[in-house]
Amino acid sequence: MSITVIRTALLYGLLILAVRFMGKRQVAEMEPAEFVVTMLLANLAAVPMQDNGLPLVSGVAPIFTVLGLELILAVLSMKLLPVRKLLNGIPTILIREGKIDQKALAVCRVSLDELQQKLREKDVFDYTQVAYAILETDGELTVMPFPNFQPASAGDVGAKRSQAKLYYNVISDGIVLRNNLRQAGFDEAWLRKELRKQKCRQRDVFLLAVDRFGEVQLVKKEKR
Repeated sequence: MSITVIRTALLYGLLILAVRFMGKRQVAEMEPAEFVVTMLLANLAAVPMQDNGLPLVSGVAPIFTVLGLELILAVLSMKLLPVRKLLNGIPTILIREGKIDQKALAVCRVSLDELQQKLREKDVFDYTQVAYAILETDGELTVMPFPNFQPASAGDVGAKRSQAKLYYNVISDGIVLRNNLRQAGFDEAWLRKELRKQKCRQRDVFLLAVDRFGEVQLVKKEKR
């Protein structure tokens, strides 16, 4: 009995450390790949907990293997865009300027009822009041109402509201996101011109985002 308690306590502590190594993001809102890893770790730990005849090392080795693979994939997803898309997917615009994108709903396998429920959870009961609704990779819906439907803030008192803006990431960690560039309404010729204007090379850009009106946000890579 005491051996079972000790083994369970050790494995419990190991799982807590494994989740901590995977990052705080795992605890709250997990990406699909992270959810799979978390479930797999729990199942792997359950076997040596229940079977005292199994050497503890044999039960711990698969846990370390899965954790190591997860950490390797996490690094690769940060550095390589295709890996990031494969593991986590990309955000999808479901509502654009008050109109539901039915094709995007079908691709994401989100029903109209589910979309309306998510909007109600954001206190939105009329989708035509939504400038943009974006389905994030963790399944959450980000909603940007049109300016005249947004709650007034202290800064809005006596001030004219500006148009709603949605920024598209067109360069991420030195990589051009061509699909986002097209959706923003620009092409690579514009991007090259903008980089020259900013006096910055593509590989030196950590983030370059632009809205449909041409307003640019630029963050250069920090020197290491």
